[in-house]
Amino acid sequence: MFTTRFGSLNPAGGHHTLTDLHDPPPNRGALGTGAAVTHIEQQTRSAWETYGQHHVKRGTPLPDLDRITWGPGLDGPGDEVLGDLEGLRVLDLGCGTGRHAAHLARANGARVDGVDASHSQIERARVHHPDVPGLRLFHADAVDHLGQAEPYDVIYSVSAVHFFDPHRLFSALAGSLTPGGRLYFTVLHTNSDGHGPSSTLSPRPELLHLAGGGTLTMHMWVLAPDLWESLLTRHGLEVRGVTALDAPDDSNRASYRLFEARRPDD
Repeated sequence: MFTTRFGSLNPAGGHHTLTDLHDPPPNRGALGTGAAVTHIEQQTRSAWETYGQHHVKRGTPLPDLDRITWGPGLDGPGDEVLGDLEGLRVLDLGCGTGRHAAHLARANGARVDGVDASHSQIERARVHHPDVPGLRLFHADAVDHLGQAEPYDVIYSVSAVHFFDPHRLFSALAGSLTPGGRLYFTVLHTNSDGHGPSSTLSPRPELLHLAGGGTLTMHMWVLAPDLWESLLTRHGLEVRGVTALDAPDDSNRASYRLFEARRPDD
């Protein structure tokens, strides 16, 4: 999703704190039958489905990747972040069209699962990656999937974790890793308008600009790094590193953070 730009919903770029949505009502729809999907997550899931349908209608090509791109710059960290994956069980959480997952399965001999809540995105993934050895694609709520699947050696997520209620997601993550298992994820830190992270655990609306024109509103947890670190440690994971990933274009003020963590050995 780094070909898109997230911008402030407020034309002046003002701060958005959704304190009235701190404890939104649960929604148990067709997906999300485990830990309840929040109302805000459901809204964002609908927008993400619309995003996928938009690209289906446009016939947007999906060229194969030769490396993972974690941030907005093409010269940033790549596959080396994940270490040796040969023979390991790997999960791409919020895999979208599955390009990263397919690349890792092809290049590393790993058994890679991809999970995404958007039917249109998973169908695009299945059409473009029909016969990749070691690759499996699941249309499901990620938290439900974590609760049902065998533990993974490595879980990674490229710009998807910030769309989940952190309490709902992180409660499931630690138990879904094998002892010593590794977690890697990127989250938005500052949007393209320069609106930085929140110091409170609240979601805010962001505009997703579509190719060809138009926007979608996505609700995201854009949190200060110390909040993400606190969530990780509170749920039994050891933080191993945090890397800043900034947009190379001066006109785009977007910045992401790459977190590396692990489950302690038993």
